[in-house]
Amino acid sequence: MVFKRDTVFNPSEMVFKLTLSYVGTAYAGWQRQKNATAVQQVVEEALSELLGHEIRIQGASRTDAGVHARGQVVSFATDRDLDPVGTRRSLDSMTPPDLAVTAVTRAGDGFHARFSATARCYRYHVLDREAPDPLRRRHVWHIGEGPLDLPAMNRAAEAMVGEHDFASFCRKAEGKTTVRTVTAATWERAGDLAVFAIRATAFCHQMVRSIVAVCVAAGRGRLDPDVVPSILFARDRNAARGAAPPHGLVLWEVDYGPEDGQ
Repeated sequence: MVFKRDTVFNPSEMVFKLTLSYVGTAYAGWQRQKNATAVQQVVEEALSELLGHEIRIQGASRTDAGVHARGQVVSFATDRDLDPVGTRRSLDSMTPPDLAVTAVTRAGDGFHARFSATARCYRYHVLDREAPDPLRRRHVWHIGEGPLDLPAMNRAAEAMVGEHDFASFCRKAEGKTTVRTVTAATWERAGDLAVFAIRATAFCHQMVRSIVAVCVAAGRGRLDPDVVPSILFARDRNAARGAAPPHGLVLWEVDYGPEDGQ
C-alpha cells in the first residue's frame, strides 16, 4: 500500500505513526534500494512480518546514506487494530540494534508522515579540537584546527533564514523546485562541539550538509560570511563549497500541526 497525497483509505483501515531513531552508518539512506540495505526496507519488512500482510511506509524525511535520526516519523495503514505498546516492543525485537522504534501511536485518518509535516529540524555536530575522539568518530565531523569562529558561522547561517532558492546548496532533481523556507539556523557551543540546528518547512537533497560546509569555511576564516547572500543569489551549485560529511548529521525532530495530535 503506497501512500499518496490524495489517498482515500478504506474505512476498515487505520493509520499509525511510528517514531524512529537510528544510526545511519550501515544504511544506504532512508529510501528503499535494489542492491543495498535502506532504513525503509528494514522497517517495512519487520511490519509486514508482524502484521501478516505487505506494508509500505512513508517517511517524513529521506535521510542520505550515513545520516542518523533521532526523530524520524513514519506513517502506514493497516486493517488491524494494533496495541501501540506491544507493537513497539515487537518491532524492537525484530529490527537491528542500530534502529529503534521509540513510539507507536494511532493517527488521524488523513495523517501522512511527509505531507502532514509542518517543519523538519536537523542538527549537525562538529568536533573542533586538535585531538580526534574515536568514540564519537561515527557521529561528529572532526576538524583538528582548534575552535571555530562561531560568530562568523552564525553570520553565514543568518543569511539562510527566510524563503530562498537554495539551488547553490542542493543537488537539484529534474522538474523539482529548490525554493525552501528556513525558519531558524544557529550555531551553539556544547562542550567541545560546535552544534548547528536548522529548521525549515522542507529541505532539498544535501542542503543541510552544503550549508554546514559554507558555515565551517567561514568559521575557519576561509570565507567571508558577508559573501553568503551572493552565493545564494548565484543559484549555482559551483558557487558553494561542497558538502560536509554525512555522519555528523542527525534528523532531530519533525513538527506537525495540532490537528494531527502532535
